[in-house]
Amino acid sequence: MQKGMHTDTERCLRAVRSKDARFDGWFFTAVLTTGIYCRPSCPVVPPKPENMVFHPSAAACQQAGFRACKRCRPDTSPGSPEWNQRADAVARAMRLIADGTVDREGVPGLAARLGYSTRQVERQLLAELGAGPLALARAQRAQTARLLIETTTLPMAEIAFAAGFSSVRTFNDTVREVFALAPSDLRARAPKRTPGPAPAPGTPAALSLRLPFRAPLTPDNLFGHLAATAVPGVEEWRDGAYRRTLRLPHGHGFVALAPRPDHIACRLVLTDPRDLTVAISRCRRLLDLDADPMAVDARLRTDPVLAPLVDKAPGRRVPRTVDEAEFAVRAVLGQQVSTAAARTHAARLVTAYGEPVDDPDPEGGLTHLFPSPGALADLDPGSLALPRARRATFATLVHALVDGSLRLGAGSDWSEIRAELLALPGLGPWTADVIAMRALGDPDAFLPTDLGIRRAARELGLPSTPAAALTAYAAAWRPWRAYAVQYLWAADSHPINILPR
Repeated sequence: MQKGMHTDTERCLRAVRSKDARFDGWFFTAVLTTGIYCRPSCPVVPPKPENMVFHPSAAACQQAGFRACKRCRPDTSPGSPEWNQRADAVARAMRLIADGTVDREGVPGLAARLGYSTRQVERQLLAELGAGPLALARAQRAQTARLLIETTTLPMAEIAFAAGFSSVRTFNDTVREVFALAPSDLRARAPKRTPGPAPAPGTPAALSLRLPFRAPLTPDNLFGHLAATAVPGVEEWRDGAYRRTLRLPHGHGFVALAPRPDHIACRLVLTDPRDLTVAISRCRRLLDLDADPMAVDARLRTDPVLAPLVDKAPGRRVPRTVDEAEFAVRAVLGQQVSTAAARTHAARLVTAYGEPVDDPDPEGGLTHLFPSPGALADLDPGSLALPRARRATFATLVHALVDGSLRLGAGSDWSEIRAELLALPGLGPWTADVIAMRALGDPDAFLPTDLGIRRAARELGLPSTPAAALTAYAAAWRPWRAYAVQYLWAADSHPINILPR
């Protein structure tokens, strides 16, 4: 795939005619005769080619006056994989918009995070996506509103403000314009739900959602990694689901994520419903659900050594994070120690400095939010059961996060942040690259010095030492070396590669 696929009419027509779900989210089909827009896999009979035009985003379709198809629900397509595989300003802007930056800080805040003027950001997004940042954020608000309308019993006025609309009138007008139905009609059409147990008084209700992804998806290493490295009190694997606490802009939340054949079952409990969009975005990033596994695996299969690993379990994803600063702290704690030791160090921090929370599940074991950098700023490094050099690295990292000299987030520039990390005393290439891979989402981050990678390389007959030799060999895997890491790790019998039962 390449950016601007919507401009290749013949490829788009082939995808629509074959109803190929792999292209959902890459582009959208607008039908001139009906005024609706669809995902490529829409089950209805495709219209005549002369009646179709193609757009790069749902927001562009809406800006052009098209409304969402009620049959294929294009607003629920997986996100375009471009925004997670590219490092340019447009991709970073899209990641920030998904994380709610425009709703919280406006377009000036978005531009400031990117280091551009508002006019430059608007021009770049309009040129590539057919819509500016406000329109893209509006489309996202409409999708959030639809989720709340269909999956909760919240009053419409509460949904309007939870979804980020400035008024109930704007909410009503947007829903009618985007979905050609009034909010009450959307709720009436939603599948009837079997009511679950009533929450305790004062406890927020749970939202049950289906997170789509592009097939194939092998969940073993994805959920196995999260479960094996889970920090007690913050994360747990229970009843077939990965559960964790979430620190969010307006409050906190709890999520349970469970793999299903055609979706990820997501159960969210939020103290403030305004955080729904951000929570969903972060869960999708955590599980790498917007990846394009066909493109990744096609490149890795060109290596005869990796091909059997890919064929055995195609569609491996990179386990990522819901909180970049949290992961960076945990990466330093995990330097040169076992998985069990890293969990122990992190659990001690959580007990001493984490924010206590009440698990909405009476049988659950989630007790804390992971401590924020601010909460760790006054920590005495001498209290950490770590070597002196690593205690110094920990303190330096925390203070850089607190004073803003190191800003980790959805819109981070991968190359710049990697250079800033390497400039911190005691923070070497392995730590910088694992942060780039799992916290920042760089799909090409590589770990040539990792013991598991070197062991797998040796067993597969690849150059394992020096690191430069393996790095040179792995150049053929670019730009997907982070995914090659997952396949190499999976060649081992470590618990991170096994889906818990």
